[in-house]
Amino acid sequence: MTDPVIRALTESDAHLFDALPDPLGARESHRRTRFRTEWKRVALRDGEVVARGAWWGGPDDKEPLTVNWFDVAEGEEAAGTQLLRSAPWQVELEINLPGDWRDRPALRAAAEARFAAARAAGYELLVERFLYRWTPDHGLPERPGRLRFGAEPDDAVFFDVLRRIHSATLDAHALKAAEEGGLDQAAQEELDIFHWFPSPREWWQTAYTPDGDLAGIHIPAHNPSGPTIGFIGVVPEHRGNGYAYDLLAECTHVLVEHGAEFISGATDRGNFPMAANFTKAGFPVVKERINFHPAGREA
Repeated sequence: MTDPVIRALTESDAHLFDALPDPLGARESHRRTRFRTEWKRVALRDGEVVARGAWWGGPDDKEPLTVNWFDVAEGEEAAGTQLLRSAPWQVELEINLPGDWRDRPALRAAAEARFAAARAAGYELLVERFLYRWTPDHGLPERPGRLRFGAEPDDAVFFDVLRRIHSATLDAHALKAAEEGGLDQAAQEELDIFHWFPSPREWWQTAYTPDGDLAGIHIPAHNPSGPTIGFIGVVPEHRGNGYAYDLLAECTHVLVEHGAEFISGATDRGNFPMAANFTKAGFPVVKERINFHPAGREA
Protein backbone atom coordinates (compact mmCIF):
# COMPACT_ATOMS: atom_id res chain seq x y z
CA MET A 1 0.00 0.00 0.00
CA THR A 2 1.41 3.39 -0.97
CA ASP A 3 1.77 6.19 1.56
CA PRO A 4 -0.97 8.83 1.54
CA VAL A 5 -0.31 12.20 -0.03
CA ILE A 6 -1.60 15.15 2.02
CA ARG A 7 -2.81 18.16 0.06
CA ALA A 8 -4.21 21.54 0.95
CA LEU A 9 -7.00 22.37 -1.48
CA THR A 10 -7.31 25.28 -3.87
CA GLU A 11 -10.24 26.56 -5.89
CA SER A 12 -9.15 24.36 -8.82
CA ASP A 13 -9.36 21.09 -6.86
CA ALA A 14 -11.90 22.00 -4.16
CA HIS A 15 -14.21 19.31 -5.55
CA LEU A 16 -11.95 16.65 -4.03
CA PHE A 17 -13.37 17.44 -0.60
CA ASP A 18 -16.73 16.00 -1.71
CA ALA A 19 -15.27 12.70 -2.89
CA LEU A 20 -15.86 10.78 0.36
CA PRO A 21 -19.14 9.34 1.63
CA ASP A 22 -20.80 11.25 4.49
CA PRO A 23 -22.18 8.60 6.89
CA LEU A 24 -22.37 11.00 9.86
CA GLY A 25 -24.32 13.69 8.03
CA ALA A 26 -21.65 16.37 8.36
CA ARG A 27 -22.74 18.13 5.17
CA GLU A 28 -26.23 18.75 6.56
CA SER A 29 -24.79 19.82 9.91
CA HIS A 30 -22.61 22.38 8.17
CA ARG A 31 -25.00 23.67 5.54
CA ARG A 32 -24.81 27.13 7.16
CA THR A 33 -21.06 26.94 7.78
CA ARG A 34 -18.73 28.95 5.55
CA PHE A 35 -15.47 27.08 5.02
CA ARG A 36 -12.40 28.60 3.36
CA THR A 37 -11.02 26.40 0.60
CA GLU A 38 -7.43 27.04 1.69
CA TRP A 39 -8.25 25.64 5.13
CA LYS A 40 -9.46 22.33 3.68
CA ARG A 41 -7.04 19.39 3.42
CA VAL A 42 -7.33 15.88 2.03
CA ALA A 43 -5.29 12.68 2.15
CA LEU A 44 -5.05 10.79 -1.13
CA ARG A 45 -3.90 7.21 -1.60
CA ASP A 46 -3.30 6.16 -5.20
CA GLY A 47 -5.21 9.23 -6.29
CA GLU A 48 -8.30 8.48 -4.17
CA VAL A 49 -9.43 10.67 -1.27
CA VAL A 50 -9.24 8.59 1.91
CA ALA A 51 -9.45 11.32 4.57
CA ARG A 52 -10.51 14.95 4.71
CA GLY A 53 -10.55 17.80 7.20
CA ALA A 54 -12.01 21.30 7.15
CA TRP A 55 -10.56 23.82 9.54
CA TRP A 56 -12.86 26.69 10.45
CA GLY A 57 -12.78 30.23 11.80
CA GLY A 58 -14.91 33.33 11.69
CA PRO A 59 -14.76 35.72 8.73
CA ASP A 60 -12.25 37.99 10.48
CA ASP A 61 -10.05 35.27 11.98
CA LYS A 62 -6.51 35.01 10.62
CA GLU A 63 -6.10 31.40 11.73
CA PRO A 64 -8.61 28.55 12.16
CA LEU A 65 -10.25 28.09 15.55
CA THR A 66 -11.28 24.44 15.16
CA VAL A 67 -11.33 21.43 12.91
CA ASN A 68 -15.05 20.88 12.63
CA TRP A 69 -15.33 18.45 9.72
CA PHE A 70 -13.13 15.37 9.81
CA ASP A 71 -13.72 12.13 7.91
CA VAL A 72 -11.78 8.96 7.16
CA ALA A 73 -12.66 6.22 4.70
CA GLU A 74 -13.17 2.71 6.07
CA GLY A 75 -9.85 1.27 7.20
CA GLU A 76 -8.00 4.56 6.62
CA GLU A 77 -7.54 5.74 10.20
CA ALA A 78 -3.78 6.06 9.65
CA ALA A 79 -4.34 8.48 6.76
CA GLY A 80 -6.65 10.53 8.96
CA THR A 81 -4.00 10.59 11.67
CA GLN A 82 -1.39 11.87 9.20
CA LEU A 83 -3.83 14.50 7.91
CA LEU A 84 -4.34 15.92 11.40
CA ARG A 85 -0.74 15.55 12.55
CA SER A 86 0.70 17.30 9.48
CA ALA A 87 -1.64 20.30 9.58
CA PRO A 88 -0.07 23.70 10.27
CA TRP A 89 -2.77 24.42 12.87
CA GLN A 90 -3.09 22.40 16.06
CA VAL A 91 -6.52 23.44 17.29
CA GLU A 92 -9.54 21.81 18.88
CA LEU A 93 -11.30 19.11 16.89
CA GLU A 94 -15.10 18.87 16.85
CA ILE A 95 -16.94 15.81 15.59
CA ASN A 96 -20.70 16.28 15.24
CA LEU A 97 -22.81 13.15 15.40
CA PRO A 98 -26.47 12.17 15.17
CA GLY A 99 -28.05 12.00 18.61
CA ASP A 100 -28.60 8.23 18.35
CA TRP A 101 -25.14 7.35 17.03
CA ARG A 102 -24.35 5.05 19.98
CA ASP A 103 -27.34 2.84 19.15
CA ARG A 104 -26.61 2.44 15.42
CA PRO A 105 -23.69 0.06 14.78
CA ALA A 106 -22.65 1.55 11.43
CA LEU A 107 -22.63 5.10 12.79
CA ARG A 108 -20.84 4.02 15.94
CA ALA A 109 -18.12 2.32 13.90
CA ALA A 110 -17.71 5.41 11.69
CA ALA A 111 -17.48 7.66 14.75
CA GLU A 112 -14.99 5.43 16.54
CA ALA A 113 -12.77 5.29 13.45
CA ARG A 114 -12.53 9.09 13.58
CA PHE A 115 -11.88 9.03 17.32
CA ALA A 116 -9.07 6.50 16.84
CA ALA A 117 -7.44 8.60 14.12
CA ALA A 118 -7.62 11.70 16.31
CA ARG A 119 -6.12 9.94 19.34
CA ALA A 120 -3.28 8.56 17.24
CA ALA A 121 -2.58 12.13 16.08
CA GLY A 122 -2.13 13.25 19.68
CA TYR A 123 -5.64 14.51 20.42
CA GLU A 124 -7.35 13.76 23.72
CA LEU A 125 -11.06 13.72 24.53
CA LEU A 126 -12.10 16.96 26.20
CA VAL A 127 -15.88 16.69 26.45
CA GLU A 128 -19.06 15.29 24.92
CA ARG A 129 -21.80 17.86 24.34
CA PHE A 130 -25.50 18.07 23.47
CA LEU A 131 -26.41 20.40 20.59
CA TYR A 132 -29.89 21.96 20.68
CA ARG A 133 -32.06 23.83 18.21
CA TRP A 134 -35.16 25.80 19.17
CA THR A 135 -37.76 26.66 16.50
CA PRO A 136 -41.05 28.55 16.90
CA ASP A 137 -43.13 25.36 16.76
CA HIS A 138 -41.73 24.50 20.21
CA GLY A 139 -43.25 27.67 21.65
CA LEU A 140 -41.53 30.41 23.59
CA PRO A 141 -40.56 29.40 27.13
CA GLU A 142 -42.50 31.21 29.81
CA ARG A 143 -40.67 34.03 31.54
CA PRO A 144 -40.87 33.32 35.29
CA GLY A 145 -40.55 37.03 36.10
CA ARG A 146 -38.33 36.47 39.14
CA LEU A 147 -35.25 38.37 37.95
CA ARG A 148 -34.58 41.91 36.77
CA PHE A 149 -32.62 42.04 33.52
CA GLY A 150 -30.62 44.90 32.10
CA ALA A 151 -27.72 45.87 29.89
CA GLU A 152 -24.31 46.44 31.47
CA PRO A 153 -21.73 48.43 29.46
CA ASP A 154 -18.75 47.67 31.72
CA ASP A 155 -16.76 44.59 30.67
CA ALA A 156 -15.16 44.53 34.12
CA VAL A 157 -18.54 43.59 35.61
CA PHE A 158 -18.85 40.61 33.26
CA PHE A 159 -15.25 39.60 33.92
CA ASP A 160 -15.87 39.56 37.66
CA VAL A 161 -19.11 37.60 37.29
CA LEU A 162 -17.41 35.08 35.01
CA ARG A 163 -14.66 34.53 37.59
CA ARG A 164 -17.34 33.81 40.19
CA ILE A 165 -19.29 31.51 37.88
CA HIS A 166 -16.20 29.55 36.87
CA SER A 167 -15.03 29.16 40.45
CA ALA A 168 -17.53 26.30 40.64
CA THR A 169 -18.42 25.09 37.16
CA LEU A 170 -19.30 21.89 35.33
CA ASP A 171 -18.15 23.27 31.97
CA ALA A 172 -15.17 21.32 30.61
CA HIS A 173 -13.74 24.20 28.57
CA ALA A 174 -13.84 26.54 31.57
CA LEU A 175 -12.30 23.90 33.81
CA LYS A 176 -9.48 23.38 31.30
CA ALA A 177 -8.83 27.13 31.07
CA ALA A 178 -8.84 27.49 34.86
CA GLU A 179 -6.42 24.57 35.22
CA GLU A 180 -4.06 26.15 32.68
CA GLY A 181 -4.17 29.77 33.89
CA GLY A 182 -6.54 30.18 36.80
CA LEU A 183 -9.90 31.92 36.99
CA ASP A 184 -8.61 35.01 35.21
CA GLN A 185 -7.82 32.95 32.11
CA ALA A 186 -11.17 31.16 32.25
CA ALA A 187 -13.03 34.47 32.53
CA GLN A 188 -10.97 36.17 29.82
CA GLU A 189 -11.41 33.33 27.36
CA GLU A 190 -15.17 33.52 27.84
CA LEU A 191 -15.16 37.30 27.47
CA ASP A 192 -13.10 37.01 24.29
CA ILE A 193 -15.74 34.67 22.85
CA PHE A 194 -18.49 37.16 23.71
CA HIS A 195 -16.63 39.87 21.81
CA TRP A 196 -15.93 37.47 18.93
CA PHE A 197 -19.67 37.04 18.30
CA PRO A 198 -20.78 39.37 15.48
CA SER A 199 -23.92 40.35 17.42
CA PRO A 200 -24.21 43.70 19.25
CA ARG A 201 -22.41 44.18 22.58
CA GLU A 202 -25.59 45.86 23.86
CA TRP A 203 -27.38 42.50 23.94
CA TRP A 204 -25.35 41.23 26.89
CA GLN A 205 -27.44 41.24 30.07
CA THR A 206 -27.02 40.93 33.80
CA ALA A 207 -29.77 39.53 36.03
CA TYR A 208 -30.60 40.70 39.56
CA THR A 209 -32.88 39.31 42.25
CA PRO A 210 -35.68 41.50 43.66
CA ASP A 211 -33.33 42.24 46.58
CA GLY A 212 -30.72 43.66 44.21
CA ASP A 213 -28.25 40.75 44.32
CA LEU A 214 -26.54 39.89 41.05
CA ALA A 215 -27.76 36.37 40.20
CA GLY A 216 -26.09 35.76 36.84
CA ILE A 217 -25.70 36.75 33.21
CA HIS A 218 -26.95 35.67 29.82
CA ILE A 219 -25.53 36.43 26.38
CA PRO A 220 -27.98 36.41 23.45
CA ALA A 221 -25.73 36.16 20.41
CA HIS A 222 -25.24 35.37 16.77
CA ASN A 223 -22.40 33.20 15.61
CA PRO A 224 -21.55 33.04 11.89
CA SER A 225 -24.25 30.37 11.44
CA GLY A 226 -27.07 32.24 13.14
CA PRO A 227 -28.74 33.02 16.49
CA THR A 228 -27.38 31.16 19.49
CA ILE A 229 -27.49 31.01 23.27
CA GLY A 230 -24.04 32.48 23.79
CA PHE A 231 -23.78 31.90 27.53
CA ILE A 232 -25.90 31.20 30.60
CA GLY A 233 -24.34 31.49 34.04
CA VAL A 234 -25.53 31.74 37.64
CA VAL A 235 -23.18 32.84 40.43
CA PRO A 236 -22.54 30.07 42.99
CA GLU A 237 -24.39 31.71 45.89
CA HIS A 238 -27.65 31.81 43.89
CA ARG A 239 -27.58 28.27 42.54
CA GLY A 240 -30.32 25.89 43.58
CA ASN A 241 -33.07 28.42 42.80
CA GLY A 242 -33.62 27.42 39.18
CA TYR A 243 -32.35 30.75 37.87
CA ALA A 244 -30.54 29.16 34.92
CA TYR A 245 -33.96 28.47 33.42
CA ASP A 246 -34.98 32.11 33.93
CA LEU A 247 -31.82 33.23 32.15
CA LEU A 248 -32.35 30.78 29.29
CA ALA A 249 -35.97 31.83 28.84
CA GLU A 250 -35.01 35.51 28.76
CA CYS A 251 -32.16 34.84 26.34
CA THR A 252 -34.56 33.03 24.01
CA HIS A 253 -37.11 35.86 24.13
CA VAL A 254 -34.45 38.51 23.43
CA LEU A 255 -33.21 36.63 20.37
CA VAL A 256 -36.74 36.17 19.04
CA GLU A 257 -37.44 39.86 19.61
CA HIS A 258 -34.41 40.53 17.42
CA GLY A 259 -35.82 38.37 14.62
CA ALA A 260 -34.49 34.87 15.34
CA GLU A 261 -36.39 32.13 13.53
CA PHE A 262 -34.30 29.41 15.11
CA ILE A 263 -31.83 29.36 18.01
CA SER A 264 -28.96 26.97 18.61
CA GLY A 265 -27.56 26.04 21.99
CA ALA A 266 -25.17 23.56 23.57
CA THR A 267 -24.14 22.16 26.92
CA ASP A 268 -21.84 19.42 28.19
CA ARG A 269 -23.45 15.99 28.59
CA GLY A 270 -22.30 15.97 32.20
CA ASN A 271 -24.02 19.28 32.98
CA PHE A 272 -27.29 17.62 33.93
CA PRO A 273 -28.94 20.76 35.42
CA MET A 274 -28.37 22.83 32.27
CA ALA A 275 -29.44 19.97 30.01
CA ALA A 276 -32.69 19.75 31.99
CA ASN A 277 -33.22 23.49 31.56
CA PHE A 278 -32.80 23.28 27.79
CA THR A 279 -35.40 20.51 27.70
CA LYS A 280 -37.78 22.49 29.89
CA ALA A 281 -37.39 25.56 27.66
CA GLY A 282 -38.33 23.63 24.52
CA PHE A 283 -34.88 23.03 23.04
CA PRO A 284 -34.64 19.46 21.65
CA VAL A 285 -31.30 17.73 21.20
CA VAL A 286 -30.55 17.60 17.47
CA LYS A 287 -26.92 16.43 17.50
CA GLU A 288 -24.08 15.50 19.78
CA ARG A 289 -20.57 16.92 19.57
CA ILE A 290 -17.37 15.24 20.69
CA ASN A 291 -14.57 17.73 21.40
CA PHE A 292 -10.93 16.68 21.29
CA HIS A 293 -7.97 18.93 22.06
CA PRO A 294 -4.31 18.58 21.06
CA ALA A 295 -2.58 17.06 24.07
CA GLY A 296 0.12 19.25 25.55
CA ARG A 297 -0.73 22.17 23.27
CA GLU A 298 -3.12 25.09 23.49
CA ALA A 299 -6.38 24.20 21.80
